Amino acid sequence: MSGAGAPTLTVDGTGLRVVVVAASWHTVVMDGLLDGARRALAEAHVEDVTVVRVPGTFELPVAAAVAARGGADAVVALGVVIRGGTPHFEYVCSGATTGLTDVAVSTGVPVGFGVLTCDDEQQALDRAGLPGSVEDKGYEAAQAAVATVAALRGLTRA
Repeated sequence: MSGAGAPTLTVDGTGLRVVVVAASWHTVVMDGLLDGARRALAEAHVEDVTVVRVPGTFELPVAAAVAARGGADAVVALGVVIRGGTPHFEYVCSGATTGLTDVAVSTGVPVGFGVLTCDDEQQALDRAGLPGSVEDKGYEAAQAAVATVAALRGLTRA
């Protein structure tokens, strides 16, 4: 299971502005991911949270880029892609992953990666932070984004 070995993070996001960009496909899974992200941000004392919904996972990078360039201290990207019978899965997963990585590296704004890439719907449900789920990837992505802001602040001089 991919959750084995996950770090325990204690994060303080007081004063941060965080934008959560979330896809709209697979409503039940996305609602779970979004709830997890909101919970992690609340626990980290992040009060300035904006949620932006986009049609699908492929649209996450452009929304993340606008948020990062618009003054967000961190971005949390949430989406889900479930494998089908065509190469569409690989294209969307690759495009979203590369795009979100490019946003983080080109802007210096951390992007929490909460994009599920699953073989079937049950795998997505298992990772969505829902009752009965074994993982909460929305929570983890938000926590990672805030923790990375803190880590990067230690690398720069005032």
